[in-house]
Amino acid sequence: MAMDKIYEHSKLEKQAQDLWQQNDVYAYKPDSLHKAYSIDTPPPTVSGSLHIGHVFSYTHADVVARYKRLQGFNVFYPMGFDDNGLPTERFVEKKNNTKAHLMKRSAFIELCLKETLDVEKLFEQLWRRIGLSIDWSTIYSTISAPVRRISQYSFIELHKKGHVYRKEEPSLYCTTCRTSVSQAELDSAQVNSTFNNIQFTTEDGDKLTIATTRPELLPACVAVFFHPDDVRYQHLSGKFAITPIFEKPVKIMADDKVDPAKGTGLVMCCTFGDQTDIQWYKTHKLPFVHVVGLDGKWTDKGGILAGLTVHDARKKVLELLKENDALIDQKPIVHNVNTHERCKQEIEYLILSQWFIKILDHKDEFLQIADQINWYPSFMKARYRDWVGNLGWDWGISRQRFFGIPFPVWHCNDCAQVILADLKDLPIDPQETAYPGGKCPKCSSTNLEPDTDVMDTWNTSSLTPQINVHWPEASPNKLTMPMSMRPQAHDIIRTWAFATIVKAYFHNGNIPWNDIVISGHVLAGKEKISKSKENSKMTPEALLEQYPSDVIRYWAASGRLGADTAFSDNQLKIGQRLVTKLWNAFRFVEEHVGSAGSNGFDKLTTSGGKAQGVRPEPVEGYERTTDPLNQWLLHSFSKTYVAYQKEFDAYEYHAALELVEKFFWNNFCDNYLELIKDRLFNPTNYSADLLNETKFVLHNIGFGLLQLFAPFLPHITENLYQALYKTTEGSLSLHQTLLDSQRFGYTFEQSTQLVNCILDLVATVRKLKSEKQLSLKVELEKLSVYCTTKDTCASLQTQDALLRGITKAKTIEYLVSETTESELIEQNGQWVAKVKCAY
Repeated sequence: MAMDKIYEHSKLEKQAQDLWQQNDVYAYKPDSLHKAYSIDTPPPTVSGSLHIGHVFSYTHADVVARYKRLQGFNVFYPMGFDDNGLPTERFVEKKNNTKAHLMKRSAFIELCLKETLDVEKLFEQLWRRIGLSIDWSTIYSTISAPVRRISQYSFIELHKKGHVYRKEEPSLYCTTCRTSVSQAELDSAQVNSTFNNIQFTTEDGDKLTIATTRPELLPACVAVFFHPDDVRYQHLSGKFAITPIFEKPVKIMADDKVDPAKGTGLVMCCTFGDQTDIQWYKTHKLPFVHVVGLDGKWTDKGGILAGLTVHDARKKVLELLKENDALIDQKPIVHNVNTHERCKQEIEYLILSQWFIKILDHKDEFLQIADQINWYPSFMKARYRDWVGNLGWDWGISRQRFFGIPFPVWHCNDCAQVILADLKDLPIDPQETAYPGGKCPKCSSTNLEPDTDVMDTWNTSSLTPQINVHWPEASPNKLTMPMSMRPQAHDIIRTWAFATIVKAYFHNGNIPWNDIVISGHVLAGKEKISKSKENSKMTPEALLEQYPSDVIRYWAASGRLGADTAFSDNQLKIGQRLVTKLWNAFRFVEEHVGSAGSNGFDKLTTSGGKAQGVRPEPVEGYERTTDPLNQWLLHSFSKTYVAYQKEFDAYEYHAALELVEKFFWNNFCDNYLELIKDRLFNPTNYSADLLNETKFVLHNIGFGLLQLFAPFLPHITENLYQALYKTTEGSLSLHQTLLDSQRFGYTFEQSTQLVNCILDLVATVRKLKSEKQLSLKVELEKLSVYCTTKDTCASLQTQDALLRGITKAKTIEYLVSETTESELIEQNGQWVAKVKCAY
């Protein structure tokens, strides 16, 4: 059946997708003899709809997976869904207009499970439409029983190895999300505020001025500090200052963390305004005044501020300070504050009983491990090293939420023993299941209570390599760590990449993957597109109604490795033009070559009797063709073939795309197809051998082009393969064929130089006609070609038929001259051209 005139993408994309799905084209085969290539796919957070940025980054991983299959690897390409933790909870709360703490825990968890299942189905539908070559039999969910077991097993093993501890510790806390957060979950934001000079008094009645941006913490003030070298205040050491409004005496002490040049050189220490307050609290053994509640409102310890939120408390205390003449002056400032990356609200510091993983003691090891991993692009490793070098907290993994993986722990209220679940009972929820042993194994008390926190979602996401290989059991898919490659965005190097390296080191004593490939973001203006900001103008679904999937993939693959990319309608239009041209070019192939090796070209032989249509040896000068134009195309494609694989092997997929695209537009379409048209449209002017040879080259290079475009444009290349190549190539799908350097290992340097000269001549003739505003089809009565040597003339003369066909010259003369300039003149109503050849 002849190819349709127009590429109907909506129909043909579905046909390709059905072929892949019905025949398990992308299935990983554990018993395959081919080497495995395993991808640690990022499990998308189930917290709403996917956006354009997801399509961008997941396409990058997919083009690599498709390329590796073409190389002959047995590709393990799974998909996970990160469907537990705070992002999912907030999504469910928003969608159902509720709050987790207002519902029964079990009812809220049931609601989360229902909502995440619905969303995951929509995610899968979109990924299939965009053409991700996922093995959909390898799906996992981070809230599923097998993953909960792995996560709880990890916790128990780390606890037994001494890498985990529980402590009442000042912790980063989000009062909006009502949970503790880790250092990696912090953002920095610039906010407008005021520097307030407040008047304290000493016990002797002397007045002291202290500057602060957080006057609402006055009821939690526990000390005043100055620098030990600051002579202005050395006489106050050991005395007491009286806080305004609350009239509480606090000790005045010296500490070298105070900057004498900042403010008045006196600083109040409150529990807690920042990390310095925490350090002073620990160093000087100061009391803790709990004024900020878990709900973000001031507690009874806040006195007259009790029940107020932070901003209302600030406003109230400033009013009271003015009334009592204790607010000396104010200065507007802009300063950085820590915010929670999820809700963008400012962070507080509260003392909570938390589980921590010890990472500060192992910073050197984590830096050394990074050097064993191949980073693409390489400069991204610096971000990792900077993060690890500046770590100031152990990794807090406790969260005061509902929909997450519970800690498999009970606590004895009599002897404070931590009681771990038995490994055979995992996964387990201590809030739903009493300790199976019934009694504390240390003191035999029955006064036990479950741990009520859940794990930070990164604590589970950091185990994706272990999840994929079914750790700690022997893997049924016969995979081992390290995995081959982790694709991810640069903003989660500090979270996902780092946490995964931590777990691989602690559990496996190894790196988690050999390669880490970092993609950028899609930008909306100057900021990244994200679900939380809802700043994407176009949804992926709406985009797919407008463009073929392959066009969207083309836009995504055009992004440079590790670089942020603006969403570009223009790049989509370029991709659309490419898809249309690809279809039309292969319609030309079908018209003149036929489908699947018809017309006898596959039986072509040279005069020397060597069979054509077979894969040539990559030997210098081993000519399987005799025509210089065909040799030129084979040579240039072979060079492109090698360069393409070199770029892809370094994960520079955008550069690989540029190479094949350049060859397709310039060499194949603009030059080769145009130059052979005269042969194909006027076959009686050429020998049968030359025609068959040309058809063989056209067909063979066409197949090679489909292979090179396949990772980027899988749908249209599959449809073209089915129409033209399936019978001769023998594979069910284009995506199951193999790249073969021997098949495209041609070297024809001399012919390439000759054809480059021909191309220059043709371009000059076209330019001369265009300057005279003539159609390119206008005939030339005579074309005079002036060469620098007799050998050049002789070589060009062998291509006389080709040159006459493309230039529309009735006759061509070949002359030796080094001075003639190119020109087109009219003589007696006929056009005559002179062209200089520099070859």
